Amino acid sequence: MKALVLCGGSGTRLRPLSHSMPKQLIPVAGRPVLVHVVENLRELGVEEIGVIVGDWREAIEEVLGDGSAYGARVTYIPQEAPLGLAHCVLIAREFLGEDDFVLYLGDTVLTEGITAVAEEFAAVPSAARLVVQKVADPRAFGVAETDADGRVTRLVEKPSEPATDLAVVGVYFFTAAIHEAVAAVPPSARGEREITDAIQWLVDAGHEVRATVHSGFWRDTGRIGDLLECNRELLNGVRRRIGGRVDGASEITGEVVVEEGAVVVRSRITGPVFIGAGAVVRDSHIGPHTAIGAGCAVEAAGITDSILLPGAGVRRVGGVHASVLARESAAGPAAPRLRLAADRPAWVGAAA
Repeated sequence: MKALVLCGGSGTRLRPLSHSMPKQLIPVAGRPVLVHVVENLRELGVEEIGVIVGDWREAIEEVLGDGSAYGARVTYIPQEAPLGLAHCVLIAREFLGEDDFVLYLGDTVLTEGITAVAEEFAAVPSAARLVVQKVADPRAFGVAETDADGRVTRLVEKPSEPATDLAVVGVYFFTAAIHEAVAAVPPSARGEREITDAIQWLVDAGHEVRATVHSGFWRDTGRIGDLLECNRELLNGVRRRIGGRVDGASEITGEVVVEEGAVVVRSRITGPVFIGAGAVVRDSHIGPHTAIGAGCAVEAAGITDSILLPGAGVRRVGGVHASVLARESAAGPAAPRLRLAADRPAWVGAAA
């Protein structure tokens, strides 16, 4: 089995964070979302990974390289514009060949992996298998309608009156039958080739399409609140590892990772917390569910339930909570504070 990972989107919902880096490379629990995706794929035994890239190809290639660091081989497939998920399959035809493959959105986090779904796809023959999850409000998602045996009978994109509560997660398993489908469906009203249309084409053509209900943690990281939820969930799984320098005046409690090259001075760290390589934390209190990126500088600050992207700095600010600081940004007594919206967490600092 091969994998096709989609990283061509522009990440408009995450601006200003996505002005300086692609959304797939925004770190949660200290590692880019895309790395979590690749690790899930390697758990399946997938070695051949195609990555659809757009304007951020160079940044993505810098992280994944040729894939050898992850025990895989990565092929980069350029997409000139975000023209839909089915278009991604269309342009990856040469890479995919006649192999079965898993299509995985590069900003999707499933903390428990997808091994069980892959086993079902292998055990029960079908042209496609979708990962779905029951949600309270399906109107913002593609929605699957199924029969009693789990066969998909209909797919509807963002229905105003959903017939089921089964939202389609950003992971799909396909046989080579999907290639005829993506070639057959025309662009939608928004000018994109929709994967839901291609899957519906398979159903209408008599192919068997099945769904597996995923009950574990799932989020796509397209919004600030989702990033923070993913960060909390993934940090809950970290184990204590002190590779950097912690002085005798500091107190470390719980599951805390201090990477090599990081320095903690006269500070209290209450896990789960991640402190990246080269970061310096001084005279501060870092509370649970905080991830401090590589090269960050934190001084005389109080931070909890937050993400500091690499190179961010916080000085003499207490009460930073449920916030994401952009790469190379600065928060201090004179720094601006901006709320993205009244019902969303705060983003503090200025985008690089």
